[in-house]
Amino acid sequence: MKLFIRIIVLFAISLYANNPDKIEIYTTDFRSQGDILKLNGGVSIIYGEYVLYAKKAIYNKKTNILELFENIKISNQKEYKIIGNYAKLDLSSKKREFKPFFMLEKKSQVWLSANCGYSNKEIIDIDDGVVSGCNPIDPLWQIEFSSSDYNQNSKWLNLYNAIIYIYDIPIFYTPYFGYSLDTTRRTGLLTPSFGISNDEGLFYQQPIYIAEYNWWDLEIDPQIRTLRGKGIYSTFRFVDSKFSKGSITSGIFKEDSSYFNANDLINEKHYGFNLNYQNTNLLQSWLNIDKTEQTSLYIDINYMNDVDYINLSKNDTTKTATPNQVLSRVNMFYNSEDNYLGLYSNYYIDLSKEDNSQTLQKLPTIQYHRYIKTLLKNHLLYNLNLESRNLYRKTGVKAIQTDLSIPLTLQTKLFDEYLIASYSTTLYSQHTKFTDNNTTFLENGYYVRNSNIFELQTQLTKPYKNFTHTIGFSTTYITKGFNKTSGYYKINKDICFENPSAPECEFYNISDIKEAVYINFNQFFFDKQNSQKVYHRLSQVIVDFNQQTQQVGELENELDYKVTKTLSFYNNTFYNYKQKNISKTLNKISYTDFGINLSLSHFYKTTFDTQPNTSYITSSINYKYNSHYRYMAKFDYDLINKTKKQAQIGFNYDKRCWSFGLRYAENNRPVLTNNLQNSSIYERYIYFTILLKPIMKPSKSNEFGIRLPNTLTN
Repeated sequence: MKLFIRIIVLFAISLYANNPDKIEIYTTDFRSQGDILKLNGGVSIIYGEYVLYAKKAIYNKKTNILELFENIKISNQKEYKIIGNYAKLDLSSKKREFKPFFMLEKKSQVWLSANCGYSNKEIIDIDDGVVSGCNPIDPLWQIEFSSSDYNQNSKWLNLYNAIIYIYDIPIFYTPYFGYSLDTTRRTGLLTPSFGISNDEGLFYQQPIYIAEYNWWDLEIDPQIRTLRGKGIYSTFRFVDSKFSKGSITSGIFKEDSSYFNANDLINEKHYGFNLNYQNTNLLQSWLNIDKTEQTSLYIDINYMNDVDYINLSKNDTTKTATPNQVLSRVNMFYNSEDNYLGLYSNYYIDLSKEDNSQTLQKLPTIQYHRYIKTLLKNHLLYNLNLESRNLYRKTGVKAIQTDLSIPLTLQTKLFDEYLIASYSTTLYSQHTKFTDNNTTFLENGYYVRNSNIFELQTQLTKPYKNFTHTIGFSTTYITKGFNKTSGYYKINKDICFENPSAPECEFYNISDIKEAVYINFNQFFFDKQNSQKVYHRLSQVIVDFNQQTQQVGELENELDYKVTKTLSFYNNTFYNYKQKNISKTLNKISYTDFGINLSLSHFYKTTFDTQPNTSYITSSINYKYNSHYRYMAKFDYDLINKTKKQAQIGFNYDKRCWSFGLRYAENNRPVLTNNLQNSSIYERYIYFTILLKPIMKPSKSNEFGIRLPNTLTN
């Protein structure tokens, strides 16, 4: 036994002497004939990162070629495994040959089988083979190819003359198909999107992904709609410091003249862009100053000439939000323990208008806030808030409006802290200076007032055997003090209180303080695990208290009830005493159990006048039947206008190596036309999802959509 161990060690050392690379060979039987070593009875070889096993082997010390025979297994300890019956390894040039060739990538479980494979350093060339992520015995899907190459470092696999089979049925051919066997960011083609529509024709979108550096990437999404037009969208994402990141998105779509004229659209080109940037520590990232104060910058700039810029960015409009108004913001603030200083800019675009020159913008708003300070052993609290807004627009009256608010609060605890009493007085003022004023009814002015608040509140908690009950009660009395006005506020005070929508009141944003009492009651129930079972709140306001004009405001009732661990009910209702009816209510039921996730809600609102009521139903259900089948449905309906806003139904079948989904969707989206500025298009789609794992990742682009005939509504 000792002699056998010595022979193995001497043999390994002799290979080190002839090879710069470290090689260890272990076997129970070998013979030497000149420069030829024959190894039998099972051979184990450690060569760099590789571990090789074979039934027998031949090593030529002169040519430095190692040949392996029968039941060969070559394993990279971290990445993949290769199996074959014959392998030839040139240890000098690092060329390798395998016949037949079978490789399994461990992490992704993708396997590749071929007649033969050739390896030169990091590249493996494969001839005439099959690749799949399914069970090698009767795989559900596979890709046949005439040739292929695999980069062991980048883990990128290129297939040429590839045919995709579902079982034995060929469904798609491509002269080239490449994908990565890991999640490393790299340049290449992403999964394309397909669709077909009776009025837009064939839809095809091919994302191109560029990621040459680890701090940025670029996605370019060219698309074509054969009966409508062509377009291109792009998104550039970047990270410029550990505190900041951003993205820039832009796009344009050109309508074909036939579609443009047939649908009476306003714009023949739809274009826009978005800039988003966030930095949570400006001092550190820009000036390299490490301070405890918080400094932040947020930029969200949006521009588009109409809503179709959003609608055309994706094939599925049910997954894109189409707003009536687009907001751009640039916000910056400095925050310390005592002070807050903010700078904000808001710019609005009304997509229902062709011209936004008269839309009022806030460019910029400056805010200073002094946090609450205490005196007299925390019995006296005070703070300060100052805000100035530049109200700007290209055409029309502009103004600079400044608000100042200084509240003072005196509070104390009574009856062994069972009752908290407080008195607050607030000094508030607003000043408006008009610019570019060509009218006679707007003049500079100020508004100064004082208001007083008296409040009593208490909260009690009592534990029981199976639950804990907490109740809270507060009553607040508000009364106005003095007020003084001049200029614009003095002239238009009565007009704007009576009719806030009057042209003179565009800059009058002060609501009158009426003497009122607010009564609030809330209670909580917690189970033995301290989980909330019931939350209940009642709120009542009485306006012009103790006067002949006394008005009782609406009673608000809010309830959140966890009926069981799986079933919950939420209600928020407002009752109008004068009309003796409900003015607004929201009811929602949620259920989650046995693979079911159900949500059903109804919203109702009325103003008791000529304005139309609102009554809206939203519902959704997701059901996981088992580990393979999932079903879903969604339905949103406007009960007043008797129109469906959105409807979907579908299913998804999922297995380890593939998934298939079918979904029918209806969506009512806005569109800008010459004759119907507030019109909408009712779209209907059928979506197919095919996901071949792991070479495809779940995303929106995995769906193939067929759009049914549209309906234009007013």
